[in-house]
Amino acid sequence: MSQVDGLVSVVIPTFNQGHFLQEALRSVINQTYRRWEAIVINNYSTDNTSAVVSEFNDSRIVLIEYANLGVIARSRNVGISNCRGEYVAFLDSDDLWEPTKLERSLEVLSKGVDLVCHAERWFGGGSPDRVVRYGPASRATYRSLLIEGNCISTSATVVRHSVLAELSGFRDSPSLITTEDYDLWLRIAQRGSAIEFIDDVLGSFRRHNASASSAHQRHLAAELAVIDDHFRANAPLFDSLRRKRVALAYYSAGRICTRGGNTRDGISLFGQSLLYNPTRLKTWIAFLMHLTSSVRLPIGERRHEQ
Repeated sequence: MSQVDGLVSVVIPTFNQGHFLQEALRSVINQTYRRWEAIVINNYSTDNTSAVVSEFNDSRIVLIEYANLGVIARSRNVGISNCRGEYVAFLDSDDLWEPTKLERSLEVLSKGVDLVCHAERWFGGGSPDRVVRYGPASRATYRSLLIEGNCISTSATVVRHSVLAELSGFRDSPSLITTEDYDLWLRIAQRGSAIEFIDDVLGSFRRHNASASSAHQRHLAAELAVIDDHFRANAPLFDSLRRKRVALAYYSAGRICTRGGNTRDGISLFGQSLLYNPTRLKTWIAFLMHLTSSVRLPIGERRHEQ
């Protein structure tokens, strides 16, 4: 059993996901660590979300109705402001935890750690299940997070409440939608917080099929906004490093596109990446491989993709 005996506040933002929320809450109730409260921030869902929470009939689960205007960071901040716990765990309403998630996380936090993140099983979305491990701790310094990209998952984290309060939680600018968590991890690392990782799978991240072709573009724009903000605030970081980081963002977006079958946009994004960093061999390989495969497609298939 964990050496820590503090209250854990679980922040769960949700919107029209009653069918998933029931599973998420059940995974919280099934925790071996019993000292928790769950704060569900409902963005005025029109489905059965309220009924799902009521059916549990558990005084540890609180429902707050809040209109976040499409900015999930605002819902998470409302949850944080209503937390009574010494620790805050984040859980998206379509994700799940293993029963020992909190117990194992608090064992690490008991050693003076400020943030702990565990491995996850990614499932759904029409793709095979796979295990994703985050970190390691050497990748969670401020410099590494900024230059090499995010290595922390929101539904897999438990954070000291005092750290979140000091940093005023998530930045809720609409320009950071989908990357507000990355920005927060950067700021937590920048303050010198101790960040550790658990390689065991203690949760499941649910993938969804992309519902909008512009999803990758919105995420890329948000990631570039975070990069720009932090590089501008840290003048000693060389411009060459900024260009390599921007190139990595375009490359990652290209990988997302090509994995989803959107070869045309993927090739374009790889090309943008090469404009910022023309010396990266991995990007050249991806660019030429997908360009060649696109040229070789039958005419009918090329038209279908367009």
